[in-house]
Amino acid sequence: MSEEWLEVGSVRVPLDEVVIRVRPSGGPGGQHANRSATAVDVSWSVRESTAGSARWRARVEERTGGVIRASSSRFRSQWQNRRAALAVLEERIGEAAREETPRRATRPTRASATRRTDEKRRRAETKVTRRRPLAEE
Repeated sequence: MSEEWLEVGSVRVPLDEVVIRVRPSGGPGGQHANRSATAVDVSWSVRESTAGSARWRARVEERTGGVIRASSSRFRSQWQNRRAALAVLEERIGEAAREETPRRATRPTRASATRRTDEKRRRAETKVTRRRPLAEE
């Protein structure tokens, strides 16, 4: 992560497209509570972005709904929370942008087909032995 953009694979998302908001962290109080806005919320709108190709943005938008959000309030420092939230945002964009390899249909091997039919035969024999004997005439 640079100070000017988020690097997602080969695509650079400019930081000026990322909305960064700060707010007071929740949790127990103390002298520091209710004074410092240290929690950070970040969001990035795919629709309004110029990053990447149109196809890349369409794939990300389809998987995320158009806006990706992240937040951090783990640290007491706003600067550390900002870095953590941007790192999570970068990771989420990367997950949404990942191209999935299409599944190739394969045939079962001869050995697996044989194992399957052998197991079916054994199971059928077990059930036959559990049946009530036929009444003699």
